[in-house]
Amino acid sequence: GGYAVSGGLHGVGVSVVNALSARVAVEVKTDGYRWTQDYKLGVPTAALARHEATEETGTSVTFWADGDIFETTDYSFETLSRRFQEMAFLNKGLRINLTDERESAKATAGADEAGEDEKHEVKSVSYHYEGGIVDFVKYLNSRKGDLVHPTVIDLEAEDKDKNLSLEIAMQWNGGYTEGVYSFANIIHTHEGGTHEEGFRAALTSLINKYARDKKLLREKDDNLTGDDIREGLTAIISVKLSEPQFEGQTKTKLGNTEVKTFVQKIVYEHLADWLDRN
Repeated sequence: GGYAVSGGLHGVGVSVVNALSARVAVEVKTDGYRWTQDYKLGVPTAALARHEATEETGTSVTFWADGDIFETTDYSFETLSRRFQEMAFLNKGLRINLTDERESAKATAGADEAGEDEKHEVKSVSYHYEGGIVDFVKYLNSRKGDLVHPTVIDLEAEDKDKNLSLEIAMQWNGGYTEGVYSFANIIHTHEGGTHEEGFRAALTSLINKYARDKKLLREKDDNLTGDDIREGLTAIISVKLSEPQFEGQTKTKLGNTEVKTFVQKIVYEHLADWLDRN
């Protein structure tokens, strides 16, 4: 079957990579065979070819960016590594392997006294998180010092009618800075959006209600501000939806109005339950 959602900002995906590459080689194992096709600047260089029979499935896409179009085709291992780690956190159970096989990236160990040839070690990382965004919060908080509460608060919810799902993981640490990171279809929404607005509104409203119910705030006291409440908070908000509306100059702000209502309701209910139990 197909995918319920896809991670992208402009709906063009691999077609742009294909159009801007001196060569793209695609290999697909499906329907009992291995299939291949090559492209140059977006145009097939040969017909789709069927090869040997196989029971395996999978897709491999290799591209060579066109040096006449791009000033540089040198890719940063660190940039790719950070993004792939983020993707692994956001897709619970997914394994992503990144290997840099370029000669320039190989660490050279000096030849020993016997005059052996120099040995090369390939630069490689692998990311896999069964805990998903709970592991993401633990990873971020591992550098933040003391924790206010030992366990990460996490919640998941889905509205099948709207093809909308939500995952949130959060934990307060002893620091003073807020670290709330939001994502829509695995895309980091740097400018926030309706999912963040719903989260912040529910959090501020609920914590103030809790503080008043427990007499932590007296009648004459002002409400706690959102900034007060989010001090020391590390949180990951991840929504997946079929038709995301991205706004802002860099298309990194989620604009779907139905998301705010959904997130606000779910966060309020789940967090209220957690507070009652803890």
